[in-house]
Order: sequence, then structure tokens, then C-alpha cells
Amino acid sequence: MSIPIIFLSSEDDFGKRLETLDLGGDDFLIKPIKANHLKAVVRSRLERSKILRSYMVRDSLTGLLNHTAIRSVLAQEVTRSKRQNIPLSLAMLDIDHFKMVNDTYGHAAGDSVLKGLSRLLQERLRKYDIIGRYGGDELLTLLINCDETQAFKIMEEIRIHFSEIEFYPVDSKPLLLTFSCGISTFPKYQTAEQLSDSADQALYSAKGSGRNQTKLA
Repeated sequence: MSIPIIFLSSEDDFGKRLETLDLGGDDFLIKPIKANHLKAVVRSRLERSKILRSYMVRDSLTGLLNHTAIRSVLAQEVTRSKRQNIPLSLAMLDIDHFKMVNDTYGHAAGDSVLKGLSRLLQERLRKYDIIGRYGGDELLTLLINCDETQAFKIMEEIRIHFSEIEFYPVDSKPLLLTFSCGISTFPKYQTAEQLSDSADQALYSAKGSGRNQTKLA
């Protein structure tokens, strides 16, 4: 989403004003214009652009970065980690037996669980760590300047805490859930694709070994 473009001109020909909007302008203001009016229009357009951009990069359910955005950020963070010579850990999470939750209690219950895990990650991770919804019930976290030993410790603490949270589907007893996690780390894996693929394989291994555990790639 580009910066909003506002034309400010003394041109009062309506046809020409329409032409400028067809060229990509967001608004056309005619001079003279009061400073307060100009500031209000610019502020409104910037706020609207900001909201539209958030819709493009954020998952509507969890508020986390969506699949496309988190993939883009991952590539940027790998480049930055190489430049600064610092580690980067990627943790991929998948809620265990999530289909059972949807099938038994309904999608509203599943949505509540996803939002609960998203909030937990936001609360427990550092402000500069990055979280995204990779797809379905799969979440991806980027732990900045964090090696695999530190990442394992962090994700294990979060995994244990999540397993203790009680969810309350409608007309049901408290529901306890778990997640499985796979971790890969730069510089052991050098590219964004290698990081995501190896974390996915580690996650698959965690699921196949009984779930509710964290595996290092």
C-alpha cells in the first residue's frame, strides 16, 4: 500500500480533476485552502491508508501477521541476521487435535482457542519478536537474536503454560489442549526457505512422536 497522494491545485476544471484521480490520486483539493482543513484531510487519508494496510497484512481472526506478510518478514529477518551476524530462531506451532475441537464443539470454539494461543504468544514473547498465522491452526514465531537453546526454553515454557489453560466451549466441561512445536535456527539453516522447511519437518516429528512437545530441527 503506497503513501496516499493528494493533489493541491487552483485548477477548477472538473474533468481535469477526474483525470488526476484516474492517474492514482486519492483526493483533489482546490486552492486556496485553510491550513486546518488541509491537515485534517491529510490526517484522515493517512489513517485510512494505515487501516487498509493492516487489513492487507493482518489475519482477521487473530490480528497476527497473515501468511504472506510473515513470509516476507521472515526473508527480511534472515537478511538482517546475516548482516548483523546474530542468530534467528523460527518456531512453528500446531494445536494438537484441533480438528476434533472444531468437529465436536464448533468453529466458534476453535476460533476461541486460536485467539487464546495468539494472545499467550503476544504476552510471553518479547516485544520485538514476530508472530504470524501461517495457515489454519499453524502459527509461526520469529525469535530475534535467539539461538536454538534459548528458543527451545522459551517455547517449552509457553507450551506448558498453554496446556494449563482451560477453555470453555458452550455447554461443555473445561477443555484442556496442547500444541506441538518445531524449531529451526539461523545460521544452521541459511535461507528463509530452509528455515521454514526444517521447522515444519521438526513439527511433523513432534506430532509423530506423541504430540505436546517441542523438537529441534
